[in-house]
Amino acid sequence: MNGIIPLYKERGFTSHDCVAKLRHILHTKKVGHSGTLDPSVDGVLPICIGAATKVVPYLMASGKVYQGTVRLGLATTTEDLDGEVIETRPLEQPFSLADLKAAAAKLTGTIQQTPPMFSAVKVHGRRLYEYARAGEVVERPTRTITVDRFDLADAGNFDRDHGTQTVAFEIACSKGTYVRTLAVDLGRQLGVPAVMSSLTRLSSGGFTLEETVTLEQVAAAMEHDEVDQILRPLDYALKGYPQVDLTEKVWHLVQNGVWLSRDEVASSAPIVALRFADQTKCLYEWHEEKQAYKPLKMFSTQ
Repeated sequence: MNGIIPLYKERGFTSHDCVAKLRHILHTKKVGHSGTLDPSVDGVLPICIGAATKVVPYLMASGKVYQGTVRLGLATTTEDLDGEVIETRPLEQPFSLADLKAAAAKLTGTIQQTPPMFSAVKVHGRRLYEYARAGEVVERPTRTITVDRFDLADAGNFDRDHGTQTVAFEIACSKGTYVRTLAVDLGRQLGVPAVMSSLTRLSSGGFTLEETVTLEQVAAAMEHDEVDQILRPLDYALKGYPQVDLTEKVWHLVQNGVWLSRDEVASSAPIVALRFADQTKCLYEWHEEKQAYKPLKMFSTQ
């Protein structure tokens, strides 16, 4: 069994939970996901089965879109509502949409982000959340992320009794982005504590929320021997690369890992997906010094 399942991850499950459940449902061990979602977050979680696990890095490299809410006026240990409240600063009046948009604009583009302590990022061989649970604080490396857009439709809802303002947002960003940290940083730009109060991943790996299936639907498809109807080919993860159909002669060269000339590839792109018999077999990358294409990732030699 090989392919990609665009899974809808429900809230309450970890990404690892979903992988474990699918291994049981599909009766296979070779299952991997393409980007962790926190237990309190729902949405698109592409799952790779069998040989398709080789394309996990390419699915993860694709951009993601999220929809959620940020609550201004309080902060927690985990930057979402799962953590303990560590600061409250009731707002006397709500921020205007203009103020909110100006703050969001400063968090758009290529920026530096520091991962939260409650995250799976490794420092000195340990996950940050392990340090956090032990009450330890360590220096966290910053990372470069890209936020393509940070959209706010309106100024949201102001709770005068609690002095909080809840604002809906939609964010398109690169892999490795912690959206809850962006929510906290939005508050920081405004000079108030903030927390991400809800989040849904709308798209990932080229899949949208409308294309997803639930664990129950996968189990039902397995029971009725219809899994092939929900499996997407591994080619789906590679559709961003130029597709090159090979002749049988060139395919025999590729099977043996032979470097190829521009004429044999018939492309000038830096990375190309090579196809034979209607299947993507591998990725080849241009090597400037040797003026030839070399194997980058092999998916199948059959």
